[in-house]
Amino acid sequence: MKPLLLFLLLPICTWSQQCDILISNGKIMDGTGNNWYYGSIAVKDGKIIAIGRALSFTATRTIDAKGLIVAPGFIDVHTHLEDDEVKDPEAKNFIFDGVTTCITGNCGSSHVDIGKYLHWVDSLKTSINIATLVGHNDIRKAVMGRANRDATAEEMQRMEQLVDKAMRDGAAGLSTGLIYIPGTYTKTPEIISLARVAAKYNGIYASHMRDEGDSVTEAIEEALTIGREAKIPVEISHFKLSGQQNWGRSKTTVAMIEAARKEGIEVTIDQYPYTASSTSISTLIPEEILADGQDSIKARLQRPEIKKYVVKSILARLKKRKLKHLGYAVIAYYAPDTSYNGKSIEQINQVMGRKHKAKYEAETVIDIMMKGGASAVFHGMGEEDVQRIMKYPFNMFASDASIRVLNAGMPHPRGYGTNARVLSRYVREEKVISLEEAVRRMTSLPAQKFQLKDRGLLKEGYAADIVIFDENGVQDLSTFDKPHAYSAGFHFVIVNGVLTVDNEKHNGARAGKALYGPGVQ
Repeated sequence: MKPLLLFLLLPICTWSQQCDILISNGKIMDGTGNNWYYGSIAVKDGKIIAIGRALSFTATRTIDAKGLIVAPGFIDVHTHLEDDEVKDPEAKNFIFDGVTTCITGNCGSSHVDIGKYLHWVDSLKTSINIATLVGHNDIRKAVMGRANRDATAEEMQRMEQLVDKAMRDGAAGLSTGLIYIPGTYTKTPEIISLARVAAKYNGIYASHMRDEGDSVTEAIEEALTIGREAKIPVEISHFKLSGQQNWGRSKTTVAMIEAARKEGIEVTIDQYPYTASSTSISTLIPEEILADGQDSIKARLQRPEIKKYVVKSILARLKKRKLKHLGYAVIAYYAPDTSYNGKSIEQINQVMGRKHKAKYEAETVIDIMMKGGASAVFHGMGEEDVQRIMKYPFNMFASDASIRVLNAGMPHPRGYGTNARVLSRYVREEKVISLEEAVRRMTSLPAQKFQLKDRGLLKEGYAADIVIFDENGVQDLSTFDKPHAYSAGFHFVIVNGVLTVDNEKHNGARAGKALYGPGVQ
């Protein structure tokens, strides 16, 4: 028989391509905001190499995602990881909440040497990707300490040089924390000058504004002015209304953002889905008392006239909130006495045997500050504002948290359950936004804003950061009373093509890497 005829009579073989992971039968929600569709995804060498309704691949691992949503890995745009990465490089509180990338360096706080930090991240090997902003407060402290004054021309030049280097080394932009020392001492022109440096490298300006309560509209206008003058995209962090006296004002503040975008300012916001915030107890103390270091703060607070002034200031703040006690401020972590953790200032005051009056509660705050301060959870936002802000389409979700260690302190539950809470409470139960919209806010919107060019979408050629979750079973389990609980419902999490959560269990993989900003050539 002739060779050609023999070849034609041989059985026909179907050859399939090879991949590392094949996800099949899932409801693919690609991050654009479009509806899900049934399909498969092939992953190889850290990338998505194919996506579609019918794929022919042979895989080292096949995941049957039947009945589950397959989405891009979530991007948390507002975190505070600095120096906590080593506590748990697996970052389980983020991974179990569907997060594959964190943006750190927010609220003006970051490493100053960004290049050194990002190289260290790569050497540590975490389970999540990490990008960072450069923080104005730490830049200013590196040049001026905690001084309560304007920068000299020479100091401005040195700060600009530090921001310039940070952007060239990989920072995503500049952040400010204008309620924290020394940010509170900084005037707008200084920030504009530094923001212009970040703008040269196509960075963004992210701000914890000067006020999120009584003077919130003025603070928003300052952030918009910086964006307008520096010609830089603006991200307003943890957008909210603090204090009962301000509930309902989101009608005004959201409208300001809408108007700014119509004007042509590239402004977006982010939000955590809770009615309580969390920060240092020092925010209850007048800013001028906090200049210089702890020794100076302690020396001032020991002076009777200063103590009287601080007590008066705290009581005035309480009166504005239409409250009689400091029960809204709950200690998250106090190193000198961890029995304070989880107790309000009102409760701690009573434990100390003092009279049940606000004046003595204010003195308790001073006592805590004299011993180095504490982190606290502040209950003071309205649910109506949370939902109204959530409906704004150019709003991302963010935890405003660090890497958590189980059973350490009494932290805000947002560090464990931000995304799961949005998906369960506000999508599934309250129907404030759709599932497709929530996923867009967690994926492609932050990727676009922070210029993570190959993240945030399920698309061929993109990094294989993928979450597979049960839309009906996803649930935040962390509460204010019992915060240390990982979210449920995220069955599989893939980071840079490496399976990290397998059937709701972290397998120890640490495939995350440092992500560099647009200034790196």
